[in-house]
Amino acid sequence: MADAPYSLRGVLLRRLWLPLLVLLLASAVGAFVLARHYAEQVYDRWLLDSAMSLAQLIEVRGDTAHMEISPAVSRMFTWDTVDRIYGDVTRADGTRLYGTGALPTATAALAEDADDSPARSYYDAVIDARDVRVVQVAMTPPGSATPIVIRVAETRTKRLRLEHRLLLASIPLQGTILLLAAWLAWSGTGAAARHTNGAARRLASAPLDALTPLEPRDAAPRELWPAVDAFNQLVSRLSAMQDAQQRFISNAAHQLRTPLAGLQIELESALREQDPAAQRDALAGLLRGLTRLRHLTHQLLILSRSEDSAGAMLTMRPVDLAELARDELERLMDRAVIANVDLGYEGPDAGVMVMGEPQLLREAISNLVDNALRYGALDGVITVSVEATRGETRLSVNDNGAGIDPSLRSRVTERFWRGDAHGDGCGLGLAIVAEIAGRHRATLTIGGSPLGGAQVMLAFPSRAG
Repeated sequence: MADAPYSLRGVLLRRLWLPLLVLLLASAVGAFVLARHYAEQVYDRWLLDSAMSLAQLIEVRGDTAHMEISPAVSRMFTWDTVDRIYGDVTRADGTRLYGTGALPTATAALAEDADDSPARSYYDAVIDARDVRVVQVAMTPPGSATPIVIRVAETRTKRLRLEHRLLLASIPLQGTILLLAAWLAWSGTGAAARHTNGAARRLASAPLDALTPLEPRDAAPRELWPAVDAFNQLVSRLSAMQDAQQRFISNAAHQLRTPLAGLQIELESALREQDPAAQRDALAGLLRGLTRLRHLTHQLLILSRSEDSAGAMLTMRPVDLAELARDELERLMDRAVIANVDLGYEGPDAGVMVMGEPQLLREAISNLVDNALRYGALDGVITVSVEATRGETRLSVNDNGAGIDPSLRSRVTERFWRGDAHGDGCGLGLAIVAEIAGRHRATLTIGGSPLGGAQVMLAFPSRAG
């Protein structure tokens, strides 16, 4: 079952939403924690001021600290419309000078400021089943021999209310930020999609009779450059293939037109002849023309098949090149006998493996031998050899014909090129071999033969493993 189509914009939004939500949540928590921290500092400072206010009421008589607070002052100290205030002043020996009740003692060390203010400590505690915030101040009043410890505690109602207000106040702001981020994400992905659609529109507006690359690349978003480059490379390859096919069709039409015209002339001549012997000669010429035409169409079909396979991956498999060459020589032996050519094979009987497509390799061998039969010496010698070296596997076809002029060797693989050679070939044999060699990553080499004629060699990469 095919995957359902998806929207690139939807993918981008889904990728953005979760990080945005996490970021906004972290921002809200951070803002709340920061506000709570500063609120704590404000209320803690009020606790310290309250403790220092109690310190102002301490009197030293002799070397002992005393404290006398009237009920009115005590009520003023503990008065609060929301929270409950606790106070406790003791000497170091535990004697209470003032207190609304015993307060828990700090467990952490007391901190001191650089300005020599009294050492103090803030901590949380529980009094009468209520959570409280406590400040503890340790000091020695001037003239006193005994340190004094002052503790002031306050329930957390005002603090909690302030925290709730800060939290509620941050919700509209965070919601606004969320909506703004959503709008920006939607607009941004929409703009990216419009750029993508623009590239698609330029592609759709390209002329149908030409493969046009997307130009310029800079007009597309940077993220689309790899896709644009890949598309342009594909267009270039398709354009090259299209040009090659058009040239091939044009050349093939020209090559087919000539033998067809010759066949028509031969047929008309045979129809005009009244003498049976002359008519048989005309029909024999017609048969030779049909044979050449069949050979040409066969070569054209093989070349077309090889070109079609260039657009797709060949199904490569291990092929015994020696066995394949021997089989093909047996098939061509009758032609060699008729032409009085000594067609031989040199190399192992089997076991020379290469990676390839068997039918195309068979066609390559057939075309090499056919080329030697057509253009080699009459009553000549043709030797096909297969050998495996450490780095490559070679298939060579040697003949004792006239050979190929070194200045023309680069042209013999051109389609329909025959030069001044004799024979009834169509100029496609070596072009087909070159095409098949390229599909198999083999090297095609044309040179002189030890037999005195031409040597055509295919060198295949050695099969790994």
